[in-house]
Amino acid sequence: MPYLPEALNSIFRQSYSDFTLIAIDDGSTDASLEHLRSVRDSRLRVYSQPNRGITSTLNRILELTTTPWLVRQDADDFAYPQRLERTLEFIRRYPEAGMFHSAANYYPAGKCVGRFRNTTASPKGLRALTRAGYLLSICHPAVTLNVLKTRELGGYRFDLSVEDLDLWWRMALTHDIHYIPEVTVGVRTNGGSTCSRNLKRNSVGALFVQYLLLSALLNLVPRSYDEVEPVLETLVSVPRLQFRKNIRNMNIHLGDRHYWRATASGVRAFLWSPPAFVQRVLYEFRKNPVVTYGENPSRFLRISRRLWPGQSSVLFPLPR
Repeated sequence: MPYLPEALNSIFRQSYSDFTLIAIDDGSTDASLEHLRSVRDSRLRVYSQPNRGITSTLNRILELTTTPWLVRQDADDFAYPQRLERTLEFIRRYPEAGMFHSAANYYPAGKCVGRFRNTTASPKGLRALTRAGYLLSICHPAVTLNVLKTRELGGYRFDLSVEDLDLWWRMALTHDIHYIPEVTVGVRTNGGSTCSRNLKRNSVGALFVQYLLLSALLNLVPRSYDEVEPVLETLVSVPRLQFRKNIRNMNIHLGDRHYWRATASGVRAFLWSPPAFVQRVLYEFRKNPVVTYGENPSRFLRISRRLWPGQSSVLFPLPR
């Protein structure tokens, strides 16, 4: 709350109506569960549980799903009316796919600026980027999963708020991921979201996911998160982190119509990292730019003896 009613209505008003909506209340402390139980729609299935966190809850949804495909959305986002209809068109076109994802913009549309930076390559291109050691930038609320294939991959893993990034690389190496080239979801940015509160932790978590990917590609044994966290923190760029923080704050302030605060955040974003700011602006005008998540894999290899002690002699080259 207060975004849940709008999110629900956006799904109930889809042009394609033959679906089941699974909603899990993960120990909320606001009026979310009361609102869910007040909704009178036979397609809604409501489940309540003590707080388990996002990863456990996502895996429970995978267990509860009785259809071949799971369309995922967060409780503060907005599904545009054609989302399910367009998704089904792609499912019929590529029935053996492991996953689909679409373009997404920031919500409310018209108040926020920019679009989500997606990796929009073909399935072969996504696999090549992953094999080169890069993470994929895919909007989690805009994803549709092949339920059986996702379960076979082990579903979501660990609670580091980057459980999606970890699934994408495993999916890309094993199954085709197809891109739906139109906006089907509006992603809300707000100061209370997990991403907004934990940008640094999420950055280190993303580096850990990339470390797991590199370990798999190089056939090395990864260490635990606690063991490599201090090493991975040395790879976090403070200017880029502050840039991301201020760009996010700019959109939050725009959505709240606090235009002076939005301007101030935009200026701070530019001052922290002019190259990142220019790159972000240019993204809006380029057609299908190549976008990845994380760091250049060579940065990990430079500190390989700290990340893979005793295993460093076989690190080069990365698979192609």
